[in-house]
Amino acid sequence: MSGRRTLNSAPFTGRTGRGVRVAVVDSGIALGHPHVGAVAAGVSLLESGADPYDYRDRLGHGTAVAGAIREKAPDIELMAVRIFDRELKATGSVLARAIRWAADNGAQLINLSLGTPNEARRELLIEAVEYAAERRAIVVAAAEHNGAQVYPGALAGAVGVLLDADCARDEMLVLNAAPGFVRLAASGYPRPIPGVPPERNISGLSFAIANVTGFLARVCEGADLRGWLATHGIAGDIS
Repeated sequence: MSGRRTLNSAPFTGRTGRGVRVAVVDSGIALGHPHVGAVAAGVSLLESGADPYDYRDRLGHGTAVAGAIREKAPDIELMAVRIFDRELKATGSVLARAIRWAADNGAQLINLSLGTPNEARRELLIEAVEYAAERRAIVVAAAEHNGAQVYPGALAGAVGVLLDADCARDEMLVLNAAPGFVRLAASGYPRPIPGVPPERNISGLSFAIANVTGFLARVCEGADLRGWLATHGIAGDIS
């Protein structure tokens, strides 16, 4: 594959992600939020010994990410996997555990609007991504941040996402990638806020990842995602 290609949502008109289970590994999800709706399952994996069933969001990041995914694919089954408490920080072992929990509980897509540049975490996260793939779950995560590759999105077997400021919200870009890797890019804007100009809305790589996850959930409703990626010539072996 060379260059970059644009995929728009037209082929998936009418698809809503129905029956597709998506895990949001983040700060939790605010139950009952109008942009999120129902949460099918959840867990807290905080190392502080907090209630494992308390996956309520104290930061708002996970809720915003879940809302962005839900807008693209309104009928998905959401799962909240809480690894952040009062700040967006977690250990590599907790992140790996979160990926495994999501895969064990039926997630088809595991959204990680996060990443670490720490090379010491690479092998641990390789094992977690491979564990998920064995259970037919795909990790969608940041591939780069501020020009540096981050894990697990930079790994073979994951769908690595980049932010493209010029990408329309209903499009996804297929980027040139080395054999064995998947690189997609999307807009960093979540759903518009009525009366608020786009430049004043929240935006960033977290939402580019969420937009890709929502797009892929619509693919999953009507096709095997791995086969779809191969059919469209998207590099990567995530079987």
